Parts: sequence; structure tokens; C-alpha cells
Amino acid sequence: MQPSLFGPGGQVPLKPFCGTLGLAPAEDGNHSIVPPRNVGGNMDIRDLSVGTELYLPVEVPGGLFSVGDTHAAQGDGEVCGTAIESPMDVTIKLDLIKDANLKMPRFTTPGPVTRHLDAKGYEVTTGIGVDLYEGSRVAVEQMVELLSHRYNMNAVDAYMLCSVCGDLRISEIVDQPNWLVSFYFPRVVLG
Repeated sequence: MQPSLFGPGGQVPLKPFCGTLGLAPAEDGNHSIVPPRNVGGNMDIRDLSVGTELYLPVEVPGGLFSVGDTHAAQGDGEVCGTAIESPMDVTIKLDLIKDANLKMPRFTTPGPVTRHLDAKGYEVTTGIGVDLYEGSRVAVEQMVELLSHRYNMNAVDAYMLCSVCGDLRISEIVDQPNWLVSFYFPRVVLG
């Protein structure tokens, strides 16, 4: 599969997946499709791709499964809401596992999940603080700054490229009061 060209000089390896996979919640009323919930929904997990088995709690008779928001590529965290949105045909097999007693989604992958971006290593920035969201913001902000200066990219393009192929990770959460978040940007994207 050929990589997708992205802005001036970027080539993003593709890994197609569905951003939204879920069942209907038990609560009455209209529900936004934007936030994920315990029955799935807009989870945007790039590893929910070909060959992955996803398990979801069923709360209503018939389950009422829905799928959409197909992406050709996206980084873990989708840090600015940007992925490479792409129309695609999807084939899904549904099975009911009785008495699974799931509280949240879980999944099993068929093999390695990141090898498509590992070829040239990563640039990694970090954010450290008492709040994971703030640490995430700082780590991404530092990467946008690095890409802007090192590769002469404008900040908006760098931010969008981070969302498309960079990976936000919780690196350390045990040494309170500070937590450490890392942002991994694959160097293979920039040649």
C-alpha cells in the first residue's frame, strides 16, 4: 500500500481502520456519536484494523451495531481531531458471546501494531505534570515546535501531521504527584 502524501514533504504510511464501532447504549434519548462510551462508539483506535477482534458490552436487545468514520491513517491520540479520512468498503463478522459480562470494550490484535512506522525510529517529546491532559498538551506542543523549526513546517501543518501519524503515550503514571506523557513522531514520515 502506497503512503499518502501530506503537505510539503510528508509521506504517511497507511493503516486503514474504522474510527467508530459500537452498539446502542441502554439509556433512553438521543446520543451524540462523538464521545466513546462503554458500548464502543467513536473510539478512534487505529489498531482496530484488519484481523482485530473487538468485544463490546451489549445493553439493548439486538445490540444495534453501527460502524463508520473510516480513516486511512491516524496517530494514537488523534491529538487535534485530524486523521486521513477516507471512504472505504468494510466487511465485519458479528458474533454474540453470551454471558461475557463485559463492562468496557476490549480487543485482540492479530500481530504487531506499530511496525509500519518503526523503520527510521522516532523523535520523542515529553510533558510532565500533575495532570495527564496538560502533560499531553505540552508533549504535543513541543513536537509541533520541533517539526516547525527542524523541517520548516508551519505550526498548523505540523499539528495536523502529529494527529495523523504521531503517537501519544502515557509513559509513567506511578511517581506521583507528576505523570509523564510522551509523544512519538515517526521519522519515516519525513524521509
